Amino acid sequence: MRYTQYFDAVRSRPDRSIIKDEWIERVIACPEREQIQTDGRVRLWGAIGENEGRWLRVVLLPDRETVHNAFFDRGFKP
Repeated sequence: MRYTQYFDAVRSRPDRSIIKDEWIERVIACPEREQIQTDGRVRLWGAIGENEGRWLRVVLLPDRETVHNAFFDRGFKP
């Protein structure tokens, strides 16, 4: 999995350190919702059953391969 320096830096935060790479890869492989931002980045959402069904948002660079951000999106409505 490729990721930005920003993602590498923020993933050590307590609220982000619980996010497993396999969950990120799962959302990338099979997102339940997708949205393209105006800057070309791609937002993907997927429910993580192992974490009480919380919605994980993964933000990819326009190349659709490089992870820029990943976090549990409390405001997401499916």
